[in-house]
Amino acid sequence: MEVNSERVEPDLVVDLDGTLIRVDLLHEAALSTASHHPLSVLGWPLWLMQGRAELKSRLAAVSEIDASALPYHEDVIAWLRSQREAGRRLVLATASHRRWAEAVAAHLGLFDEVLATENGRNLKGKAKRDLLVERFGEQGFDYVGDSSADIPVWEACRTAHIVGGKQRLIEILRASGRLGEIFGPEPQDSLHVTLRALRPHHWAKNLLVFVPLLTAHLYGDWVHIGQGVTAFVAFSLLASALYLLNDLLDLAADRRHPRKRMRPLAAGRLSIPRGIVLAALLATGAFFLAAWAGGPGLALVLLTYAVLTTAYSWVLKRLPVVDVLVLAALYTLRIVAGAVAQGVPLSFWLLSFSMFLFFSLALLKRHAELLAARDEGRRGPLHGRGYQPEDLGMVASLGAAAGYLSVLVLALFIQDAGTVSRYGRPEFMWLACPLLLYWISRAWLIGHRGQMHDDPVVFALRDRASWLCVALVAVCFAAARAGA
Repeated sequence: MEVNSERVEPDLVVDLDGTLIRVDLLHEAALSTASHHPLSVLGWPLWLMQGRAELKSRLAAVSEIDASALPYHEDVIAWLRSQREAGRRLVLATASHRRWAEAVAAHLGLFDEVLATENGRNLKGKAKRDLLVERFGEQGFDYVGDSSADIPVWEACRTAHIVGGKQRLIEILRASGRLGEIFGPEPQDSLHVTLRALRPHHWAKNLLVFVPLLTAHLYGDWVHIGQGVTAFVAFSLLASALYLLNDLLDLAADRRHPRKRMRPLAAGRLSIPRGIVLAALLATGAFFLAAWAGGPGLALVLLTYAVLTTAYSWVLKRLPVVDVLVLAALYTLRIVAGAVAQGVPLSFWLLSFSMFLFFSLALLKRHAELLAARDEGRRGPLHGRGYQPEDLGMVASLGAAAGYLSVLVLALFIQDAGTVSRYGRPEFMWLACPLLLYWISRAWLIGHRGQMHDDPVVFALRDRASWLCVALVAVCFAAARAGA
């Protein structure tokens, strides 16, 4: 091999998974394949028995990896650009399949050569070291890596650069006298990142399980309150598990979204395997708690919620109108869960009111997404959804109408003979109707102005005017009840 006497620095060899990007492309490809070709999962053990290179080759043939949307280590990219501008030759050497590696290299436009897994050879650890020594000679290259799998390569290079700042690896490289640049550390899989992925602020939605307790006027019964708490905790655990599942299935779409791309899984801060394990543990805990403390009825409601949410994540979210009906049903199931856990009969009026109100809020969520797409000049259907920017007016009309129908249901409930018999002064409840009309109209006006949070329920939980409306409605019902 000829040596260029004019080249001051040796070639800079860069790892891909965990080094150039925050994720592992094998995990990404497996998730993509499972999402689009679920039956292929049955063949994975057979492929793996033939070696990891065969598994990667099979997955590369059917998976879709969008290199432009991957979460990159921007500080590493910036440093590599400076090295290239200084005239240095860059080589991408990775255990990922060549198809994936070349897609990343083409997107970045930084590398002069790509070395990757292909033809039955898994380019990892010692195999990567042997190939690099064969091509560049012992200590004839510098290497950028991130994990213990890179130790054999670091031992054969001139200067060892590390990404991620793992202290044990830093000490090993420092002792070898090869330690170069240190990039990071990254808060990968930390407790804070994990909690963010669980979205605990969304647990407030599960307070809906206490609505049947309030409508049945059992708010002073500690037994029923305890049963409501059980339903709340079980629902919160399951909801977090399903949020993780949805984030896993929505990785590609989330990475194209201006805010969702910062979610831990989409940003590569939480690894895909840990996300899967965490989701499984949370779901198991939710069903165990529901069956043990809430009985089979609550467990059945949770199972229905899980199946419907999973179906939504896989298919139903792509079907216009069906998707928002499902979202409304998922909110209503929280109320059903509370009634089942507390042994409270379900009211026709409560279920009707819930479905119309949450149908309106689900449409408001889609309206916010469509409005953002229109303002950004995006054409065609929303990614992963069945709506187009041209649907904006129709979505607003349907949503506002559904919201007003929920007020009509409330008015009919107030006029019902059964209500009159339970409330001494039902006329006080009429004041709740203009309050609800105001709140719904205000929410849609805010949405029309483009100021609505992606999730209107979360918006309401943070909005002082919404809390004031809820308090005033509660006063109206309390005044009506006081005369009983």
